[in-house]
Amino acid sequence: MSDSTPVDRQTIHVEMERARTRFHLLLSSASAADLKRQSNGTRWNNEQLLFHMVFGYLVVRVLLGLVKAFGRLPDPASRAFAKVLNSVTGPFHVINYVGSCGAAIVFGHRRMGCRLDRVIDSLHRHLDAETEKALHSGMHFPPGWDPFFRDFMTLEDVYRYPTQHFDFHGRQLSFRAAE
Repeated sequence: MSDSTPVDRQTIHVEMERARTRFHLLLSSASAADLKRQSNGTRWNNEQLLFHMVFGYLVVRVLLGLVKAFGRLPDPASRAFAKVLNSVTGPFHVINYVGSCGAAIVFGHRRMGCRLDRVIDSLHRHLDAETEKALHSGMHFPPGWDPFFRDFMTLEDVYRYPTQHFDFHGRQLSFRAAE
């Protein structure tokens, strides 16, 4: 994307709000049996996967700081950082899996919605405060960590990431929300 092309912040806001609405619908529709049922294509049950979907938004707060810091440094700095992270992809996936299992117990489905609301509200405020220049800055990422991580991502890409992650995993839930 060219630095002169304005970022469509409104579309990002709308995407996050759509995910928020969908998440609350999922939570209100899920029975206790639905939450404990195995998801489709993951090792998580539905409740664990729901937390993992929230986690995609939570991790963005850390990623924003990293992109802003590495965006000010020469390109080889973030390239080297991404290379180190890629070298520990296996342990990352184990921690990612176990972390969502544990967090689902700690937060439970009753608290997940509030957590998602707080983080999305925070992301809305941060997005509105970003300069165009900042939104076009970026860094290298470890693409082995997530199917939506690309070798190089801008701050705009990072704001779009959690909803892509949410939608992908939402299709893996083994229950459907009441429409």
